Amino acid sequence: TLRKPISQSSMADWASKNLNMHTQGIFRRRISISNMLSWNGGSIKKPMLITSNRTIKKEACEMFKLVQSYMGDRQTRMDRNHVALLMVTKCWSTQGLRDELYIQLIRQTTDNMCYRSLAWGWELMAISLAFFSPSPKFQSYLEGYIYRHLDSDENIAQHIKELVDLKNKKIAKSRKKRKQNTEDEGLPISTYAKYCYRKLQKVAVTGGKKGLRKPTVEEITHARNAIVTPSLFGSSLEEIMLRQQDIYPGNKLPWVQTQLSQQVLALGGEQTEGIFRIPGDIDEVNALKLQVDQWRIPSSLSDPNIPASLLKLWYRELEEPVIPQQFYKECISNYENPDAAVAVVQLLPELNRLVLCYLIHFLQIFAQPSNVGRTKMDVNNLAMVMAPNCLRCQSNDPRVIFENTRKEMSFLRMLIVHLDTSFIKGLV
Repeated sequence: TLRKPISQSSMADWASKNLNMHTQGIFRRRISISNMLSWNGGSIKKPMLITSNRTIKKEACEMFKLVQSYMGDRQTRMDRNHVALLMVTKCWSTQGLRDELYIQLIRQTTDNMCYRSLAWGWELMAISLAFFSPSPKFQSYLEGYIYRHLDSDENIAQHIKELVDLKNKKIAKSRKKRKQNTEDEGLPISTYAKYCYRKLQKVAVTGGKKGLRKPTVEEITHARNAIVTPSLFGSSLEEIMLRQQDIYPGNKLPWVQTQLSQQVLALGGEQTEGIFRIPGDIDEVNALKLQVDQWRIPSSLSDPNIPASLLKLWYRELEEPVIPQQFYKECISNYENPDAAVAVVQLLPELNRLVLCYLIHFLQIFAQPSNVGRTKMDVNNLAMVMAPNCLRCQSNDPRVIFENTRKEMSFLRMLIVHLDTSFIKGLV
């Protein structure tokens, strides 16, 4: 469900307080906010946002040229992948540049008369959101901007036509030019906007790319492809099963779930101390995530903590948790009652029930006393690390969250101890 973002007047108020107002002409007249936030074919001489950081002041102007290069509004010898990589790496490394990039993209996708350039601007925004989030201060402004484009395709096409008509009113060749500029190239803008909106909600909570390794061209390509082809991470269970129908039509469980679980066991995870508690190397986990999203499991894996960390991430990033939100209250109300806890599982939608039972069956392997001696991960520890990945508390009250965390753990513990999952054996 999309929550309503800040109002247009609040966005205008934010802009008036945070934009670094530019000037023009020999009398250095200040440019209006609407012109500051409209497509610009030239360069800029200072950042869009107020800053005292000298590095950001210099980098912001260079970055604007890169934005124009990516959108096809400025000539460059670099291919678009490398232009995007350069920009994303700058912002990923320098936090202060992130809001600057997003406001530049807002500017270049406003009153843009070329549909292809417009689409590439939105594409770049989607790619950027895969690597880093805006600051909390800027998030609501960006959210409001994206929100206003969720169902705006007809308006955008009409607006471009009006702008072109206005510009070419006295030009005889306007018909040809108009056809070039309004011709739909790429996806509808609403497709980009919907993707960006969901991505923004997620990245604001989970943060962007983690680890020490800088972004790669492969990750840029993956982020672009995810706009059209949803990732196996962050999608709904239904979307994932729909995607795998062509590749694994007979599977009743998500391929990513079964494969990563089997990898943990194949690498001796049930004999590894601190499994699920000790995180795998984040850069290795990121690399495996890219492979898995291409339906591949590399044969070079040696550390069970890598697939174990990615498996936890997959559960945690599901669009809706394994135990859907409407069953949350029932779960935390029956955290001490084994029969009632098991009964909740039977009420779940069939796909969610199978996915949860597979997870519990998997955890029951680790809960066996012979394995606990090696892993030091008894049923309480397993429930503690896995409960946040299966249940999501919607409250913002720290006291409620703290109290419910204990109940979530107890509920999952009940399932590990009491749920009969013998029917799962052999199911894929």
